[in-house]
Amino acid sequence: MNIDHIKNVYLIGIGGIGMSGLARYFHHIGYAVSGYDKTETILTNELVQEGIEIIFEDSASLIPKRFIDNKTETLVIYTPAVSIDSTIVQAFKTAGHILHKRSEVLGFLSANKFTIAVAGTHGKTTTSTIVAHILQDSGFSCSAFLGGISLNYNSNVLFSSSDLMVVEADEFDRSFLTLHPNVAIVTSMDADHLDIYGDHQHLIDSFKLFIDQVKEDGIRIIHTGLDLPADSFYDLDSSADIYASNIRIVDTEFYFDYHQGAEIIRDILLGIPGKHNIENAVAAIAAAKACGVSDDLIKTALGTFKGIKRRFQYIVKSPDHIYIDDYAHHPKELEACFEAVKSIYPDHKFTVIFQPHLFSRTRDFGEEFAAALSNEGIDKLILLPIYPAREKPIEGITSEWLLDKVQSINKELLSPEEALEYVESVHPELILTVGAGDIDRLVKPIKSILTDD
Repeated sequence: MNIDHIKNVYLIGIGGIGMSGLARYFHHIGYAVSGYDKTETILTNELVQEGIEIIFEDSASLIPKRFIDNKTETLVIYTPAVSIDSTIVQAFKTAGHILHKRSEVLGFLSANKFTIAVAGTHGKTTTSTIVAHILQDSGFSCSAFLGGISLNYNSNVLFSSSDLMVVEADEFDRSFLTLHPNVAIVTSMDADHLDIYGDHQHLIDSFKLFIDQVKEDGIRIIHTGLDLPADSFYDLDSSADIYASNIRIVDTEFYFDYHQGAEIIRDILLGIPGKHNIENAVAAIAAAKACGVSDDLIKTALGTFKGIKRRFQYIVKSPDHIYIDDYAHHPKELEACFEAVKSIYPDHKFTVIFQPHLFSRTRDFGEEFAAALSNEGIDKLILLPIYPAREKPIEGITSEWLLDKVQSINKELLSPEEALEYVESVHPELILTVGAGDIDRLVKPIKSILTDD
């Protein structure tokens, strides 16, 4: 793809976390950027405030004329989350435009860069954001396309004219196969997206193809236990090539030592909690060292890392209330989140409000979700209705079906409005909202309730 002649960029599904990053990137470098999304959100509002025109009605008549009439000067990017039957999709096709997936464009943008790509069914957003922050904080200017909002930069994209780029490599729809990185990290390959892959083995096969695309002199940093070729395996266990030791909690903050061969970085403060995030940091440190960042700069950067919006994000942290919001939407992610809470607050029971994401994921991992949600630390479990995203309902697969599987007496199915009423009436001391749908709409109301004591 050659975009030297491009003046306009139109994004169909502009409100997605990955698509919005591309919108910001092209807007930053001076292109005319516009787009469509079906729902107005905080993120789309931010894009509009930054000067990007967005429509929320699937109507071809609302597409600015300069975008649809100029085939040679307009790049059209779409996400599979928007139906192929969309009126706007069909209008661009009828006008003769070639539509490109976000992943194709990322592949093009990174082709001539020194690219660090982070893949994995979970952990990739945090790991890629840590890598980008270490580089940026250490003076190694980089571009970055992230799958979450970095709290250090209040953005999901970093801009730089340097040849260094960090990319979150998304396995959904095999998108990461457009990348040919210099450094690749794989954090996990747990079964997921089975609506796309059919079974776990096909997912693993795609990860193998991704690793095969690492450049000949590249570096492959792989989590221990994954059946992939590696230059280094990482873990929390000392049997790995790269690992963390001496993990400890001091006043709710996590510290650890980093080991790589004979090299040790001692007493690292990680700005976000959880052993799973120490694992992510270990991989990120290895990638940063491969770029030539010194140990002292790495250690300083990790201490200033603020985390990612909706990744174990403290919303309220006061003597009376703790409120944590997390994007966890896979059983393994729920387990890691709950384990982090228990390690920091061992004497507290907690209230969980969980919104399952996708009917197919709920069906495929019903038993695993039930096991995770039966955690003994949970004092009260509230399930919200399943968030459908791109899917139509599957007969028999509901939040009530999932709730029946959970081994807990204090559990119930509520609407978002009823969940807020519960918080208002009880004012839980320790509460978590978890899920990848629109559960984030509860964050501000719950914060308001808990801080109005």
